[in-house]
Amino acid sequence: MPLEVVDVSWLSNLAGVFVPLLVATSPLAVLPIFLGMTEDMAVDDSRHLARGAVLTGFVIAMTIVVLGDVLFSFLGITVDDLRVAGGLILLLISVYDLVFSQEKRRKVDLGSDAGVVPLGTPLIVGPATMTTCVVLADVYGKLYVAASLTAILLATALMLHHAHRIKRVLRPAVTRAFGKVMSLFLAAIAVAMLRAGIASFIDAAPLG
Repeated sequence: MPLEVVDVSWLSNLAGVFVPLLVATSPLAVLPIFLGMTEDMAVDDSRHLARGAVLTGFVIAMTIVVLGDVLFSFLGITVDDLRVAGGLILLLISVYDLVFSQEKRRKVDLGSDAGVVPLGTPLIVGPATMTTCVVLADVYGKLYVAASLTAILLATALMLHHAHRIKRVLRPAVTRAFGKVMSLFLAAIAVAMLRAGIASFIDAAPLG
C-alpha cells in the first residue's frame, strides 16, 4: 500500500507569516521600555497595564487584518501601493533604530491611558506591524495572519506579565542588542516589500 503524502504546506505558510510578524512586533524590544515606564509601579498595577496594552494592540491589529480590503477599496489604493509606502516607512524606522537608540525614540511620559498609547500602539502594534499584517493577509490569507498574530501577542502578554522576574535575569544590553538585530531584519523585509511593489508596477506598465 503506497504511503500517503502529508500536506505540510500550511506549516510553510504559517512560518512565512509568523517570522515577519515576529520581526515587525519585536516583543523583546518592548520589554526594556515597559520596565522603564513601570519602574515605580506595583507588580499588580504593571500587570494590569500590560493586559490593557496587549488587548489594545490585538484589537487594532485584527481590525487592520479584517478590514484591510474595505480600507483599500475606500481609499482607492492597492496592495502594491501599500508595499511601496509601507516598505519606505519600515526602512526609515529600522534605519533610525539601527543608528540611534530605540529606547530614546519610543520612550514617552506615562499617563493614565498609557495602556492604549503608547504601549498598545505604537509600541506593541505600530506602523510596522500594521503594514506587515495587511501585506501578509493579501499574500497568505487572513487566517494565517490572525493565528500568528494571536500567538505573538499571547507571548508578549506572558512576557510583560512576568517582566519583573525577567528583569532579574536579563541584562539591558541583551535586550538592546536583540532590538538592533530585529531592526536589521526589519530593514531587509522593508527592502523586499519595496522590491515586490516596484516589480509589480513595472510588470503592470504598458509596453511601448
